[in-house]
Amino acid sequence: MPHEFIADEVVLNGEPGTRDDVLADVRSIINAVPDMHWEVQELLFDRDRIAARVVNTGTPVKEWLGVAPTGKSFEIVEYAIYKVRDGRFVQMTNLHDSADVRRQLTA
Repeated sequence: MPHEFIADEVVLNGEPGTRDDVLADVRSIINAVPDMHWEVQELLFDRDRIAARVVNTGTPVKEWLGVAPTGKSFEIVEYAIYKVRDGRFVQMTNLHDSADVRRQLTA
């Protein structure tokens, strides 16, 4: 995610943070799941809000979500809602089923 689209101060999943916090989260995901792919399936726009349905796929090579790498891949659906002000995300809420990821990686 290009940093210029994230406000300096941002609320991420209900917690106040900074652009650097968001970028660190994304980097940690890519570090553990280098082939992580986010495929946007649907986008909805309403004034200052964007909602997205995204399919996430990948194969962790490092511990991720408490699971050591198993060589298995996962596929989950993520739902995200973003609030935009002055062309930048000021609030980012993401929801996915982490338990389903763990099940897929350990099955």
